[in-house]
Amino acid sequence: MADTQQTTPQNAATTASFETERTPEVTLRFLAAPTDVLMAGANGVHGGRVLEWIDKAAYACAVGWAQSYCVTAYVGHIHFTRPIPSGHIVEIRSRIAYTGNSSMHIVNEVFSADPREGIFTRACDCLVIFVAMTEDRKPKRVPKYEPQTDEEKRVAEAALSRVQLRKAIEEEMLKQVYSDDSTAPQLTNRFLAKPTDVNWGGNVHGGTAMVWIDEAASACTMQWTGERTVAVYAGGIRFYRPIQIGDLVEVDARLVRTDNRSMSVMVHLRAGDPRKGKDNLPVAIHASFTYVATDIDGVPLAARQFTPVTNEDKRLEAHASKLRELRAEYQPRPLVQPMREDYKFTS
Repeated sequence: MADTQQTTPQNAATTASFETERTPEVTLRFLAAPTDVLMAGANGVHGGRVLEWIDKAAYACAVGWAQSYCVTAYVGHIHFTRPIPSGHIVEIRSRIAYTGNSSMHIVNEVFSADPREGIFTRACDCLVIFVAMTEDRKPKRVPKYEPQTDEEKRVAEAALSRVQLRKAIEEEMLKQVYSDDSTAPQLTNRFLAKPTDVNWGGNVHGGTAMVWIDEAASACTMQWTGERTVAVYAGGIRFYRPIQIGDLVEVDARLVRTDNRSMSVMVHLRAGDPRKGKDNLPVAIHASFTYVATDIDGVPLAARQFTPVTNEDKRLEAHASKLRELRAEYQPRPLVQPMREDYKFTS
């Protein structure tokens, strides 16, 4: 006869405690590898890879809180303040800032340190929104997160201060039409989503898709400038639909505006059944990135100027300016406090 276990009141309490215990924070720590650098001679890990790390840490945080499968819904307002060299220890801290009905707003901070010194400094921070899903892929209600300390309350208010900005940016981005009536520098990558690209839920990692976006946008700006380029800002990364194994993926990057040094790039990632043809791929992700060209030592260079010619080019240049104006108008509160000093690595 098989062994059986009776549930005593004590066991029941232990089980209930285990099922409801949740942590609002996750920290990942690992080494940046040579394979994380986009091209030979680059000064650090490319922005897409950093976004992939952030997505994985935020995913672990979201799943730990929701105790179910979760999907990336939005990534925004990321300033890449310095490069992360290959060989550095990377630390990513992800923590719940605010919860909605099924959404979790997660603050992420990325630090790195030379392992010979162990002094960590911040490289970037951002807000990522995940949505919890049921087994049949419907949005699932998540437990409410209640901030306790003054700092936790400040972070929650900072996350909420971005809600209207996010809606305004998304509405502005959805208004735009992208056609062939353009002389702007443009680059398109096409490939099939592979089994190695998917997560535990069977869909492509949000972070993997952001690597694809950065690669296309980097190639577009390098082709235009004739120099190496690096991402310095990413915003308005909106996820509309999942990408599955075998989908035909099309990543289209278009330069829409240049300033003295920076270049604004709009990227559309489309994906779907390849049997339906490349002209019938729905948009899965829409994003805006900003790049600068650098010399061999990583020093920013003046941008090669793009002059809009067609009406569409002029409209999209004005669109890029509008996005900047919206960010200045709403002035979202900072998610993290300025670091007063670097901190020493402890195991």
